Amino acid sequence: MWIVYCNMDKGYLMDIVELLGYVASVLVAISLTMRSVLRLRVINLVGSICFTIYGLLIQAYPVAGVNGFIVVINCVYLYQMMRSKAYFTLLETSASDAYLRSFLEFYAADIRSFAPSFGLNTHARDQLSWFILRDMVPVGLFVAHQAGDGILHVDLDYVIPGYRDLQPARFLYREQSARFQGLGVAKLCATPETEAMRSYFGKLGFQADRDNQMCRLVRQSV
Repeated sequence: MWIVYCNMDKGYLMDIVELLGYVASVLVAISLTMRSVLRLRVINLVGSICFTIYGLLIQAYPVAGVNGFIVVINCVYLYQMMRSKAYFTLLETSASDAYLRSFLEFYAADIRSFAPSFGLNTHARDQLSWFILRDMVPVGLFVAHQAGDGILHVDLDYVIPGYRDLQPARFLYREQSARFQGLGVAKLCATPETEAMRSYFGKLGFQADRDNQMCRLVRQSV
C-alpha cells in the first residue's frame, strides 16, 4: 500500500489528502453537535481516525499523535458504554407535583419542538404521569390518558438531551408491558405532531392508524 502511495501522482495525491483533512474536520465538528453521547463518541472516533491518517500522510506527527490518543480515548469510553447496563425505573408523579411543573418549565422550549400543542391537564382524573429514571436521574417524562376501549393515548413522550438513544423508550414500551396491562391497557396510541416524533414512534413499533394516529399493541416487543 505504501508503494502505491509513493507512486501516485503528487497533485492527485495532495487532493485526496486535503479532502481527507476536510472530511476529518467536518466529522469532528458534527460530533460536537450531537445530543446523544453515543453518537458523539462514534462520529468523533471516525473523525479522529481520519485526522490521524491525515497527520501521518502530511508528516505532521504531533497532529497524528494527538488524534491517535483521542482514538484510544473514544474506544475506551465506547467500550465502557457498551459494557455498562443502565438501571431504569418509573416514578409516578401528578399534575400537582412541584418538581413536575419545574421540569416542564425548564424544558418547555425543547418540548414544544417535539410536541407543540402539549399542555398538562391539571384536572384530568384519567391522566398518567411518569418520570423515567436512568440510574436514578430523571431523563424522561411520559404523560398519557385513558381513551377508552383499552386504549392509552400518549400525550407526551419526552427524553432530555443527552439520553436520546432509545433505551428509555425501550424500557418503557417493552419492559413495562405488564404494568400497562395491569392498568387495562391493550393498545398504545399517539398523534405525533412533528416528523421527528413520527420517526421516533415508528422505530418503536407504532404503525399508522386512523386520524393521523400511530398505534401499537402493548404485548409487542420493541
